[in-house]
Amino acid sequence: MLIIRGLRNLFYVLCFTTAFALNAQSEIQVDVKPNGEKFDHYWSKMVGAGRANEALRAGWLEQMEQVQQNCGFEYVRFHGLFHDDMFPIVTERGKTSYNWQYIDDVFDRLLELNVRPFVELAFFPKSMAAENSKTVFWWKANVTPADSTFEKWHDLVKAFTQHCVDRYGIDEVLKWYFEVWNEPNLYPFFWDGTKSQYFELYKQSALAVKSVDGRLKIGGPSTSNFVPDARFDGELTNNKVSEAVFNAKDINVLKWHGVWIEDFLKYCKKENLPVDFVTTHPYPTDYAFNPETGKGRGLTRYVHSVKEDLEWLNETISKSDFPDVEIHLTEWNTSPSSRDAMHDRLPSAAYIVKSNLDCIGLTNSLALWTFTDIFEEKGGASSIFHGGFGMINFQGLVKPSYHAYRMLHQLGDQKLYKDDYLFISKKSKDNKIVALAYNYPKEYEGAVPSGSNKRETGTSKKLHFTLKGLKADTMFKIEILDKDHGNIHNFWESMGKPEPPTREEIKVMKAYANAMKTDYVKADKNGELKVNQEITPWSLVLIKQLN
Repeated sequence: MLIIRGLRNLFYVLCFTTAFALNAQSEIQVDVKPNGEKFDHYWSKMVGAGRANEALRAGWLEQMEQVQQNCGFEYVRFHGLFHDDMFPIVTERGKTSYNWQYIDDVFDRLLELNVRPFVELAFFPKSMAAENSKTVFWWKANVTPADSTFEKWHDLVKAFTQHCVDRYGIDEVLKWYFEVWNEPNLYPFFWDGTKSQYFELYKQSALAVKSVDGRLKIGGPSTSNFVPDARFDGELTNNKVSEAVFNAKDINVLKWHGVWIEDFLKYCKKENLPVDFVTTHPYPTDYAFNPETGKGRGLTRYVHSVKEDLEWLNETISKSDFPDVEIHLTEWNTSPSSRDAMHDRLPSAAYIVKSNLDCIGLTNSLALWTFTDIFEEKGGASSIFHGGFGMINFQGLVKPSYHAYRMLHQLGDQKLYKDDYLFISKKSKDNKIVALAYNYPKEYEGAVPSGSNKRETGTSKKLHFTLKGLKADTMFKIEILDKDHGNIHNFWESMGKPEPPTREEIKVMKAYANAMKTDYVKADKNGELKVNQEITPWSLVLIKQLN
């Protein structure tokens, strides 16, 4: 272990030294005429939200429209589709029937916004759960199955799926995804049952969905963040086997692995069940509910953990009986805490950009949890900035994380160049060039940003490159997100932290949050554009061809 830690420390020293060496080298030169390597905008595939009932609110829908238009999200996933506040089962005059009106309202409005539902099949209606079911969140989602639950669940899912096909048409619903439950390994929080009972729930869900049309997509197991031990290997969680992670001097040298993935795929093979996609949540932390306090304090992994987790997942799936399934990471953020102050701050933007660019080709989606702070798992928050997951706060103020996705969305679909802080792309449809640079300081790579520390310090980088092969006088726009531009939390602090802001203050804050530092440059008569400037710590720089 000491040898491994020594090698890791040497690796960090070499990386840090290399960074200075690169700055001292001649500039990067990229010829933009040849086509580049095609890649997918998997970061725009899906985004998360809190629960279905929140989607009935005007503010939620307005923010959904905003992120779809500016960040390109195609799907949204949320909890509580079958919760009692959506009234999927109603009893009137002694007669019980299914009721899809509330769900229809949500789905109708989403489709009008060009967003499809990534359907999470959860949680139990009260009439279907165990008599004394445990509940989660203040809105009391039922998570305990009864002996009779599974048959009733099959019928509910089948009726719901058939209704969706009848209402929206099979061609539309074939584009949807049906995911079974949310983080069932977290006993007794999201699932008050055994692993085998969850597998039975998946079986009944898969049989129900496929009975409507065998082409519809079903997947799971939707498990929580990766772990370095065997706490989830049995039927119920055994936290006693987790002492190694608390005693490790460097948790990054431990062998982290996904939860239930291998057992799930083996079960589906044994039962001859379909699996169209695999889902899990690669948060870069351990102990999902306490990454900042209590048991999980300090268990934050390094910035490369998401890529390593996805590499493990790809290798595991390739060796399974389902080697060609899609991979959807249906929740992800800097931490799984809705009170982590870093979600409001600048470093999260650099983390988002770095992680997504590093993981190209490893997944079909990596869904930020969530797009909005209209989110109530812990109830209403006492501050307009409280570390909520959202890239937009309750008042509609966009955070740095929003700009990270907005800039990623503007990239082309061909990779011309990539290093550890610069990505140059080309658009197939018009051959325009878009580059995105970021500064995730090397000295902070040992842990993902978390907590209330702003962490806006660090080593600056030299952005020094030349684009060749352009037309003479081609114009480019440069947008910079940094600690003094678009960093709304700092601006709010400078205003004295108004709680809540007045309507006039909100207007001023919205304008500031959306205002990047901008400049315009153009290629010379030889068709070359030289970019030579400093990137301050945690900043993003978008360089976009205009003509």
